[in-house]
Amino acid sequence: MASLEWLIDPEVLASLVTLTALEIVLGIDNLVFIAVLAGRLPAEQQARARQLGLGLALVSRLALLASIAWIVGLTRTVFKVVGHPVSWRDIVLIGGGLFLLYKGTREIHHSLEDNGPETISARPSSLASVIGQIALLDIVFSFDSVITAVGMASAFWVMAAAIVIAVVIMLIASAPLAEFVRQYPTVKMLALSFLLLIGMVLIADGVGFHVPKGYIYAAIGFSVAVELLNQIAARRRRSRRGRSAAPPSAV
Repeated sequence: MASLEWLIDPEVLASLVTLTALEIVLGIDNLVFIAVLAGRLPAEQQARARQLGLGLALVSRLALLASIAWIVGLTRTVFKVVGHPVSWRDIVLIGGGLFLLYKGTREIHHSLEDNGPETISARPSSLASVIGQIALLDIVFSFDSVITAVGMASAFWVMAAAIVIAVVIMLIASAPLAEFVRQYPTVKMLALSFLLLIGMVLIADGVGFHVPKGYIYAAIGFSVAVELLNQIAARRRRSRRGRSAAPPSAV
């Protein structure tokens, strides 16, 4: 019975629920990135790309969690630039941020230029290329997830369970999110803007300017709320135009 005491321990359960919620929040940027990249593939490959991408996210997070001593070592100073210490963690964050800026800019360019037949060749050539890009960013996004987990819980199984539950929830939400992004071009542009914002935050964190994540997600939440109001207003305008264009009924 002692081994099952955690099932009724309110502190452990509260830690699991809180950590799971934070893992989901920290995974939103990863989910958006996967949805945007998967959208560049043929329709029959998009679901597989999202599933493989989130599977890689789960594996990378659990692997980093299991090697937490190695992660701690990545925070040690490797060299200094103008007196500023630089660690491997900083290098990974800066590299990941630059990659996000590059991909976000390219995707915005393709979205704006995607009205002509010449843009079809700009799509990724294979599923492997998309999965490779997802795997690369999964490692970067996993740092925040694992560091948060270690800071909030002491038991390995609590941290691992929170990560698994969060990834399962994101897997369930990935298809509706991808469809929503595909259906509304303005939402896709907003999602790409989020990637640019997150890329800048990663670079800032890597060079020593920490930006509280609460500010970032508050800005994202405000932008999403404004976009939802725009969608509701546009739907009402279309509804009014439809009613005004309808022929009068015969008497």
